[in-house]
Amino acid sequence: MKKYTEMDHGELKAEFEKIKKEYEELKKAGYSLDMSRGKPGKDNMDLSVKMFDLVGNATGFKNVDGIDCRNYGGLDGLTELKNLFAALLEMPPEQMIVGGNSSLNKMFDTVAQGMTHGLGGKPWIFDENRKFLCPVPGYDRHFAITEYFGFKMISIPMNESGPDMDMVEELVKDESVKGIWCVPKYSNPGGITYSDEVVRRFANLKPAEKGFHIFWDNAYAVHDFTDDGDHLLNLYDECVKAGNPDLPIIFASTSKITFPGSGVVAVAASPNMVKMLKGRMKFQTIGPDKLSQLRHARMFLSLDDMKAHMKRHAEILRPKFENVLSEFRLRLSDTGVARWNEPRGGYFISLYVMPGCAKRVFELCKNAGLTLTDAGAAFPYGIDPEDSHLRIAPTYPSADEIKIAARVLSTAVRYAALEKLIINNCN
Repeated sequence: MKKYTEMDHGELKAEFEKIKKEYEELKKAGYSLDMSRGKPGKDNMDLSVKMFDLVGNATGFKNVDGIDCRNYGGLDGLTELKNLFAALLEMPPEQMIVGGNSSLNKMFDTVAQGMTHGLGGKPWIFDENRKFLCPVPGYDRHFAITEYFGFKMISIPMNESGPDMDMVEELVKDESVKGIWCVPKYSNPGGITYSDEVVRRFANLKPAEKGFHIFWDNAYAVHDFTDDGDHLLNLYDECVKAGNPDLPIIFASTSKITFPGSGVVAVAASPNMVKMLKGRMKFQTIGPDKLSQLRHARMFLSLDDMKAHMKRHAEILRPKFENVLSEFRLRLSDTGVARWNEPRGGYFISLYVMPGCAKRVFELCKNAGLTLTDAGAAFPYGIDPEDSHLRIAPTYPSADEIKIAARVLSTAVRYAALEKLIINNCN
C-alpha cells in the first residue's frame, strides 16, 4: 500500500470513502469507551482488596513502634512505610516523609510553600517573571499547578534520553527559573526513562536561583512490564556527589500500585530540605491517615513484596498495551501519517498524528464513543504547536474494550489525515 502522502487525488478520495464508511459503521455501534486518564482498571485494583483484612479488631491497630494508628500523631508517617519507600527510592528512611493519598497534593503544596516562604531562597511570589521548565510532552496536572500559581512555563523538548539538557542548563542561568517538572521513569506520556547521562547532568546543574528545585515525580518506579525493566540512576546520590544535595525533591506514591484514591504518598529530599518541609507540616496537620499506612505496611512487608505485586499488575496491563500497539502496527504503519512509542512500562502511549490533525482525531473519536485526553493536554497551557500529539491511556478499559477502542482510534487517525490531505490537494 502507498503512504497517504504519496497518493494522488483520486487515490486519496477512494481511500477516504473506504475509511469514512468504516468510521460510520463504528459510530453506529454506540460504543462508550474511555482511554482518557491513567486510571487503573477494576482488575488491577482487585489485586489489593486483601489489605482491608490486615487491619482491624482481629489484627490490631498498632504498628511496630506500638503507635495506635487510630489516634492522632505520627506527623511524618509510620516507620514501616518510611522503610518501604526508602528501599523503593534508594534513600535513607530518615529522609522520607510519608503522608496521605495524593502525590499531586504534595506537589501542589510544595509549590505553594515556594510561593509564600521559598524553598531555600526568597519567596517566589515576589518575582513577577517567575518561570518553570516543562519537558514536553508531559503531565498536564503538573503544568496546571504552575499555571495556577502564575508561572511562565517554558517547554523543553524530550528526546529518547530525556529532556534537552543543553536547553535546561542554559535556562537555569536565569534566576527567574524556579524549578523543573520531571517524570524520570516511563515518563508521562512518552514512556521514556532518563539516561544516566541526563540524570548526572541534572545533578550537576548550577541554577542562578538559590531556591531552584528539580521536582522529581517518580510515579512509575516499579511499573515495569517485564522482569528486565528500565533502570533509573539514583538522582539524589548523584546530587550528593555533585555537591547539590538540596536540589531534588522526590515524590512517589502507591496510587497505581494499590488504590488511586486511597493510597500512600512519600516525599524524599536532603536532610536540610526534609527538616524545612516537616517544620511547616506541623502547622498543617497533626498526622496522616495512619490506618491506610498500616494496611499498606502489612501488605508490603518488603520491597520484594511490592515488586511481586507489580508483576501481577504487569500481567494485566501488558496485553492491554499490546492490543493497542498491534492495532497501530496493523492499521497505521503503512500510512505514513502516524508514529508512536512502545513503552516498557508505565501507563501511557504517545501517539503522534499528522500535524494539524490531533484535535480532529479527538473530535472523531468522541463522536464515535471513545473518550481521549484533550488534544494538546500534554503541553503547557494545553497548546500543542504542531496539533499532533495524543496521550493514550490503555489501562482502564477491559482487554476486549481496548481492541475496539484501538480500532476506533486508528480509523479516526486515518480519516483525519485523508481529510486534510484531500483539502490540501484541492488547494
